[in-house]
Amino acid sequence: MDFGFNLNRTANASAWRLLPNRWDFVAFPLIICLIAMAAIGFHQTMAPIATLKTQAISLAPSNLPEYALRTTLRMLAAMIASLVFTLIYGTLAAKSRRAEKVLVPILDILQSVPVLGYISFTVTFFIALFPTRVAGAECAAIFAIFTSQAWNMTFSFYQSLRTTPRDLEEVARSFHLTAWQRFWKLEVPFSMPGLIWNMMMSMSGGWFFVVASEAITVGNNTITLPGIGAYLAQAITEKNMGAVGWVILTMTIVILGYDQLLFRPLVAWADKFRMETTSSGVAPESWVLGLVRRTHLIHRLLVPAGWVFATAARVPLRLPSFDRANLRMTKRKAPSRIGDIVWSIVVIAVTLYVVWRVVSYVRTGVDLHEVGHVLVLGLITLLRVAVLIAISSLIWVPLGVMIGLRPALAEKVQPLAQFLAAFPANLLFPIFVIVIVRFHLNPDIWLSPLIVLGTQWYILFNVIAGASSVPTELRYAAQNLGVTGWLKWKRYLLPAVFPSVVTGAITASGGSWNASIVAEYVTWGDTKLEASGLGSYIAHMTATGDFPRIALGIGVMCVFVMGLNHFVWRRLYRLAEDRMHF
Repeated sequence: MDFGFNLNRTANASAWRLLPNRWDFVAFPLIICLIAMAAIGFHQTMAPIATLKTQAISLAPSNLPEYALRTTLRMLAAMIASLVFTLIYGTLAAKSRRAEKVLVPILDILQSVPVLGYISFTVTFFIALFPTRVAGAECAAIFAIFTSQAWNMTFSFYQSLRTTPRDLEEVARSFHLTAWQRFWKLEVPFSMPGLIWNMMMSMSGGWFFVVASEAITVGNNTITLPGIGAYLAQAITEKNMGAVGWVILTMTIVILGYDQLLFRPLVAWADKFRMETTSSGVAPESWVLGLVRRTHLIHRLLVPAGWVFATAARVPLRLPSFDRANLRMTKRKAPSRIGDIVWSIVVIAVTLYVVWRVVSYVRTGVDLHEVGHVLVLGLITLLRVAVLIAISSLIWVPLGVMIGLRPALAEKVQPLAQFLAAFPANLLFPIFVIVIVRFHLNPDIWLSPLIVLGTQWYILFNVIAGASSVPTELRYAAQNLGVTGWLKWKRYLLPAVFPSVVTGAITASGGSWNASIVAEYVTWGDTKLEASGLGSYIAHMTATGDFPRIALGIGVMCVFVMGLNHFVWRRLYRLAEDRMHF
C-alpha cells in the first residue's frame, strides 16, 4: 500500500508541475501577442502588390502602431537572417585558412558598400520573385536592413573565434572534442557576450537605414512600404516637424520594447558564458527571463527544445577541413603548398574576370576623366572617415572600458546607448540644414558629423562587450599589484579590450562609408545640401538611375576599402590575435 501511495503521489506531483501557475498567466499574453504579430505580418506580406499603390502613407499618429509593427517585424526577420549568416560565414572565415583570404576582404567590402548600392541592383530581383505580392518588396526591404546588420555581427564572431583562449583550446583537444563539439561547447559560448552586444548595435544601426529600406527610389520607380521609415520620409518631404516628433516617440517605445523583451534577457542569459573562475560580482538581471524561469507550463514546454539543441551539440561530427588546429599540426606540407597555389590562381582568375566585367560595364557610360574625379571624391570621403573614427575612438574607448568594468552601470547605460545608436541621423537633417543655410556654413565640413553619429556606437558597444568579458580574477590581480595610470592601460586594459577595439573600429569604418550615402547628400523638403565626396556621388547617381556611374562609385569604394583592409585592419587583427588578448 505504501509503495502504491508513493507512486500516486509522484504522479500527482508530475501532473501538478504541468499545470500553469500565476506566472504562466502573466507570460501567456506576451506569447500570444508575439504569435499574433507574426500572423498579422505574414497576412500583410502576402497581400497583392497593388495595395502599396492604393494605401498611401498617412501622417496621422493613429497609423503609427501599425507602421511600428511592420517595421519591427522586418528588423526581426533581418536579425534572424543576420545571425544565421554570422554563424556560417564567420566560421568559414576563421577556420579555413584559404577561405579567410577571400571572405574577410569580401566582408569588409560588403559592410562598406552603401545600402542604396544594394537596393539599386536587388529590388528588381526580389520583386521578380513575387511579381504579384507585397512579399517581393518586403524581401527587398528586409535584405536592405540585413546589409546594415550582418557585417559587424560577423566581424565580432570572427574575432572571437580567432582569439579563443589557448588554454581552453588545449582542454577541448584533451577531451578529444570534434570540431563540431568544440564549436558549440567552447567557441560559440565564448563569443556570446560580444555577439549579443553587436546584435544590439545591429538592431540599433538598422534604424539608421530604415528610411532607405522602406521608401525605395531607383530612377523613376518608387516603392513605399508601410512603416516608420516611410512615415519619416513622408514627414521630411512635407517638412512636418510634428510628425517627426511622433516618430521619435514611437521609436523610443519600440526600442525600449526590444530592450526589455529581447536584449536584456539575452544579456542576462549570456552572463553564464563568462570565461572566469570567480564570481562576476553584480550579475545582469532581466524580469522577462526571471518570469519564464518561474513558470511551470511554459518552462516545461521549453525543456524539449533545450534537450534537442544540447543533443545536437554533442553529436561527434568530424569536420577536419575546418579545424584550424589540425591544419597547423599537419606534416604533409607539399599537398598544402600545391593546394595554396591552385587556390590563389583560382582567386586571382575570378577577381580579374569580375574586374574586367565591371570595367566593361562602366566604360559604356563613363570616360577616363570622370574616373579620376571619382577617385578624388573617394580620397575626400576617406579623409572624413579616418578623422571621425580617430576622434570617436579617443572618446568612446575610455568610456566603454569604464562602463564595461561596472556591470551595474552597463545595465543602466544599455537602453540609453541603444536609443542613441538607433536615433537616425535623418531626424537631425532639419537642424543641420536650417543651421547651415541660416549661417552660410560650409557643407563639406558641417555635414561630416552626420557620418559618425550612427557609426561611433560600434566602437562603444564593442569596447563595452570586451571590457565586460575581462575575467574578474584579472581585475583583482591588477588591483592587488597596485597597477594604476598609464601602466594600467598599457599592461592591462588596452591588451584586454584591444581585439574588441579593432572590431569596433573596422565596423565603424565600414559603417561610415555606408553612412556617407546619407550624410553627404541631405534633403529637407525642397532644400538640398551636398558635400563633396563619394557618398554624395553615389546618392546622386542612384536618384537619377545612372547604373554605370553607380557601379563606378561602388567600385572605387571597394578599392579604398580593400586598401584599408590590407594595410591597416588585417595587420591590427594579427596583432590582436598574437599579442593583445588573454
